[in-house]
Amino acid sequence: MQQKIRAILQESINVKSKLLEDAVLMQTIEQVVEAIIDAFNAGNKVLFCGNGGSAADAQHLAAEFSGRFYTDRNPLPSEALHCNTSYLTAVANDYGYEFVYSRIVKGTGKPGDVIVGLSTSGNSANITLALQTAREIGMKTVGFTGEGGGKMKDWCDFLIAVPSKDTPRIQESHITIGHIICQLVEERLFI
Repeated sequence: MQQKIRAILQESINVKSKLLEDAVLMQTIEQVVEAIIDAFNAGNKVLFCGNGGSAADAQHLAAEFSGRFYTDRNPLPSEALHCNTSYLTAVANDYGYEFVYSRIVKGTGKPGDVIVGLSTSGNSANITLALQTAREIGMKTVGFTGEGGGKMKDWCDFLIAVPSKDTPRIQESHITIGHIICQLVEERLFI
């Protein structure tokens, strides 16, 4: 069992090593930091959406902005779009699950806001439709996905495609990258 534990840890390290070697991805992360800083400075918000574990990551990252990361500071307007279960279940029931995020983006999104869609495959219909709707509104669109980017890559101003096809390794990298973004945004705005 120890050998298996070590192998899993090593694979996680290997994926993160690939991230470190990808100059384009490093530039994209920097651009996302700048886009989020610009949004907050302009009085806009950052919205997050995902399914399953990616929904948990979306909620986690939204809380880092709306609560705090390292610094005791004013909250930043950020929200995970799946937290209202009455809304989520009503729209899924009445319209279809693919519309649960796009409808709320259409109702609350404003030009200059940022949306971050998380999908390890990049093929989640509800995330892709949310990004498409956000772009039509004039929001900046960010995609966190796995290798290749899937269908949502066409709707992302900034695509963070982790070089892996293994869902757990992708999600581990998403939360690492998300934490990097939160830290850099917080440092620029408050320190």
